[in-house]
Amino acid sequence: MSQHKGLAEESHKTKKTREKLRKHLAEMDENITPQALKRKSSEIHRWITRHASERIVLRSKSISLFDENQNTADLSQKVALVVEQLRKMTS
Repeated sequence: MSQHKGLAEESHKTKKTREKLRKHLAEMDENITPQALKRKSSEIHRWITRHASERIVLRSKSISLFDENQNTADLSQKVALVVEQLRKMTS
């Protein structure tokens, strides 16, 4: 890994932790399959159904964001990828 001018080299412990985290994230990415997404989607729908009685009717409430919902936050690349996978599954 190239070092930027003026920055100290990472310690062995930091490098080891970074690699461990990188491997963990790679394993998590491998587990995002169409089947896993479909299963999680079903779990979410069941949870929503189970908790329907606890929902608050928002038509009678005034809710707005700080900018009056004029601007939305940008999707992260990872979220955008998951959204694309969901679209492919449902089409």
